[in-house]
Amino acid sequence: MIGCIIQAHTNSTRFPKKILRNLDEKNNVLEFVINQLKYSKKIDKIVIATTTLIEDNTIEKLAKINHCDFFRGSEKDVLDRYFQCAEHFKFKTIVRITSDCPLIDPEIVDKVIDKFEKSNFDYVSNTFEKTFPKGLDVEIFSFDILKMMWKNAKLPSEREHVTQYILHNNEFKIGNFEFNENLSQLRWTLDHEIDLKFLQEIIQRVQNRPIFMRDVLQVLSLEPELTKINSHIDPDEGLKKSKAEDEQYIKKEKLN
Repeated sequence: MIGCIIQAHTNSTRFPKKILRNLDEKNNVLEFVINQLKYSKKIDKIVIATTTLIEDNTIEKLAKINHCDFFRGSEKDVLDRYFQCAEHFKFKTIVRITSDCPLIDPEIVDKVIDKFEKSNFDYVSNTFEKTFPKGLDVEIFSFDILKMMWKNAKLPSEREHVTQYILHNNEFKIGNFEFNENLSQLRWTLDHEIDLKFLQEIIQRVQNRPIFMRDVLQVLSLEPELTKINSHIDPDEGLKKSKAEDEQYIKKEKLN
């Protein structure tokens, strides 16, 4: 079974409760992610993996309202949350999506899954060598690989960002799904309030659902100034924070 696990929580340090903010008259960010992914032809089940914190009861309620399965686990050890969730639902293949990517394209998701299915890669993504806009990130791996990461990952970045262990070790066969043009400079994700402004501007200009990457590119071809709304934000700020925590972890290990 191919399971899509959407990691979601409300306690974001950069933009608290960002996934509960409205993108249009009907849907908030998390609902938009769910609705986009429902158009995937290859995903068998969508699960929202949130934390056991009281404030994330809201996410559980949203999952139920949207007829979506959910799982609750560790707040900071997201890798453990993923593993426990995948084991609970007996997923053989896991699609990793984050809840701050409301423009996730179901066609691209299916193409990445297709590449994984037709290869012998341990891990396939469209982010290893980036060509897609940030916010269309898709990662695919088997339950066996997830279990290996869960057992062996030690660094804070590896526990928080789920797949960093794969990227830190050369033992894995990695496949990359690329676009025919490098659009990695475009930012379509949600980390700050200014990102929300950009997403709302895009969504109000596109009437069809789901919204595909080509729809957004069409809008930007007509109004290129929209890209300036959030282009100044560092795309790797979250990972850099985790890397700093890695350095502190390594120092402590050397002292022990």
